[in-house]
Amino acid sequence: MLIRLDPSSPVPLFAQLAAAVRGAAARGELRPGERLPGARELAESLGVNMHTALRGYQQLRDEGLIELRRGRGAVLTEQASEGLASLREAVAELVSQARRFGLTRDELIELITAEYPEQPPA
Repeated sequence: MLIRLDPSSPVPLFAQLAAAVRGAAARGELRPGERLPGARELAESLGVNMHTALRGYQQLRDEGLIELRRGRGAVLTEQASEGLASLREAVAELVSQARRFGLTRDELIELITAEYPEQPPA
């Protein structure tokens, strides 16, 4: 799993880290039960403070996406792999509603772009 952080982004580094792990799990790059690097190791590899890495992990723990195990690091939960499936369901519903309103594909993309103008942090 490759994590890239953008220090110039208005999104806090811990949130970027959490988003990167969420995205990797949703894309199937990480599997339930898979261990993530320890916070100290992750912080060193990203060039951030260990507390930043811990805060990102704590956010994921609070969402139920990882379990933090003392001495064994962070482990991805089953719930983490369900993210993409629920997102696809939401997109299917959005497309269905757009069709009911007679929107074209380009009009729907324009609406989405207006609400989500930037790429999410990787």
